[in-house]
Amino acid sequence: MFDGFTLDRVEVGDVSLRVRHGGSGPPVVLVHGHPRTHTTWHAVAPRLAEHHFVVTPDLRGYGRSTLPPDAPDHAQSAKRAMAQDIVALMAHLGHDRFAVAGHDRGALVAFRTAMDHPAAVSHLVVMDGLPVVEHLERTDARFAQAWWHWWFLGQTDKPAERVINADPGAWYRTPAPDEMGEENHADVWAAYRDPAVVHGMAEDYRAGLGIDRAHDEADRAAGRKVQCPAMLLESADDDLDIHGDPAEIWKPWLVHPLRHRIIHSGHHQAEQAPGEVADALLDFLGS
Repeated sequence: MFDGFTLDRVEVGDVSLRVRHGGSGPPVVLVHGHPRTHTTWHAVAPRLAEHHFVVTPDLRGYGRSTLPPDAPDHAQSAKRAMAQDIVALMAHLGHDRFAVAGHDRGALVAFRTAMDHPAAVSHLVVMDGLPVVEHLERTDARFAQAWWHWWFLGQTDKPAERVINADPGAWYRTPAPDEMGEENHADVWAAYRDPAVVHGMAEDYRAGLGIDRAHDEADRAAGRKVQCPAMLLESADDDLDIHGDPAEIWKPWLVHPLRHRIIHSGHHQAEQAPGEVADALLDFLGS
């Protein structure tokens, strides 16, 4: 897995990130989502590394990256903090400008990186994600029922960690090792069984329901938009369109026309359709 890549640990501010990097060429950061680690990219990253310098970190609080102590408003898990980690990581690796692609919660991090650091981001790719405020403003009974884990993980009155840590095997579901890759499977299950990671993942959602929404609202009110070219990769067999056409929802946030491609997979695109994902990324990044 990740042949030719370097497994590294990089200190960025108040967190220590586990990261793999390899290849050569224009830099691109691949950001995983919930409940995965950077190893979700194991079949995509080597393809990209034929043409790009590829960086794949564990987000703060996920995998084997650390998380600072809980802060007011869950600010330690805000996408703004995670975006700053990405910028600091890339500066450490010698790059002040790079492309960023994020899946699921990682799409929120990629979006926030482009919004907060426009000079640093050359291309933005969001995979099965929308600005969090766009989801929350459209919340109705149908959305709450389908995406109920947002509210379970995000609430604090009866913390989700107590339920999940009692029996991680009953809570999480993954494909078999031969479907998602044996090392990827082992890596994510090690994370699921670590109470610190379970807490980090829950804090990600708690930040999403509060401080992340506030950051989106402030950007919208100020008229700030993503300045670089952007592409949406939408899974054919998922429900990102639960609010309607996700491409139309993205358009007001972007300066450039949005590229929109359907990936013939379920939610975990990089694992289920790595060839399609790699082709889409290479085409977009080379444009």
